[in-house]
Amino acid sequence: MAESPITPQNQDFAAWYQDVVLQGDMAESAEIVKGCMVIKANGYAVWEMLQRELDTRFKATGHQNVYFPLLIPQSFLQREAEHVEGFSPELAVVTIAGGKELEEPYVIRPTSETIVGHFFAKWIQSWRDLPMLMNQWANVVRWELRTRLFLRTTEFLWQEGHTAHATHEEAVEEVLRMLNVYAEVAEDVMAVPVIRGVKTQSEKFAGALRSYSIEAMMQNGLALQAGTSHDLGQNFGRAFDVKFQNKEGQLDYVWQTSWGVSTRLIGGLIMTHSDNKGLVLPPKLAPVKAVLVPIYRKDEERGKVLEAAHKIAADVGAKVDDREGQSPGAKFFHWERRGVPVVLELGPRDLASGSIVLKRRDTGVKQPMPQTELAGALPAALDQMQQDLYRVAQERLRANTVLANSMGEVEQILADVTAEKGGGKFVMAHLKDNPACDARLKEFKATVRCIPLTDAYDGPGKCIVTGEPVDRRAVIAKAY
Repeated sequence: MAESPITPQNQDFAAWYQDVVLQGDMAESAEIVKGCMVIKANGYAVWEMLQRELDTRFKATGHQNVYFPLLIPQSFLQREAEHVEGFSPELAVVTIAGGKELEEPYVIRPTSETIVGHFFAKWIQSWRDLPMLMNQWANVVRWELRTRLFLRTTEFLWQEGHTAHATHEEAVEEVLRMLNVYAEVAEDVMAVPVIRGVKTQSEKFAGALRSYSIEAMMQNGLALQAGTSHDLGQNFGRAFDVKFQNKEGQLDYVWQTSWGVSTRLIGGLIMTHSDNKGLVLPPKLAPVKAVLVPIYRKDEERGKVLEAAHKIAADVGAKVDDREGQSPGAKFFHWERRGVPVVLELGPRDLASGSIVLKRRDTGVKQPMPQTELAGALPAALDQMQQDLYRVAQERLRANTVLANSMGEVEQILADVTAEKGGGKFVMAHLKDNPACDARLKEFKATVRCIPLTDAYDGPGKCIVTGEPVDRRAVIAKAY
């Protein structure tokens, strides 16, 4: 049976991405359920590894996992005006259950700030109950009009952290701590360089005082928001009457945060590292890190090669592809599309000479070596591949980040950028955090991705829209 080809990146990036997801056996569209997807075993295994990396860090910073209901009373969302306004177009509402119309409809969880607020009010009475540090691994539903596997689907998986604090300073410290956790996982585990920054007021989470994000650049130059962390202030504390007695004996509202990442990280991973041959996974997130393909033509070679292959694989922690009825070429192609970082080749000649061949997925370079050296060479190759993937992505980000000193320059740079064509840039320009400035960018489908927390460019300047002074340049791009 002929294999489906992968559309070249430079021909149609969006089609390329879809092909890589499908050919890599990561996910497919759940055609019978509008806008949803089926995450297949290879994709879910990557999500599980990301979960472990994140969950370990959450617990190390004092957070505990909990679970809240999927169904939220509709009235809860209406208590925080900005929150309900921000989410109203995306809500899925349950009005009938058990064959009867409900007295009050339920909203299927788009996010959990409101129901968390309700229970915080029950659980928090004193400063001694604070900080309250919780995280939830869950699914959410947001009724999306245009969907794309992993990047934007009606239902998706995520984690959402929710915390309550006695002071605003403590809450802000938490917001930035978790933003840095996300950045660490993105860079050290996913090999995806990110820019940490604060969102503009127009782009912040509905109901938050301030939102912070990490922004990544995909191979086509478009931005992907890879994680967000929100300073909710006392907005939800007031809406749900979450009061506590402080150390001075006075009643005050708690200061809350929320923060989250989702399965869209997998989409970002694919668009950062993969190529025209298929999926490329960084070793730290590859469910299978190395596969050994035994090569033999004669029946009398088969037994010896397979015996040696299983012994070597057991020694170095590799998987043996001993499927019958598949040629070595078909096996190599299979694992290449699925992004396995290293493939090992072992044939009768290798057996006779005591050698083996190591091939990295990202470079495609074959490296023959003595079998006795493989136990040390394989971990070294995986570690080097992890570093190289990050370095290549970092160089791409650096090469495609440009300065602009007028709105005309920004518009010209981003004029022809689309998800299909690519050619995207991160444009650094002085821009005031003002809704009118954001609106001007949206005229040509760009947004302020964030205002970086650290200034890596040239410091203060004048806003390219208002002429007012600002202390640093903002990241402007077209985005997913």
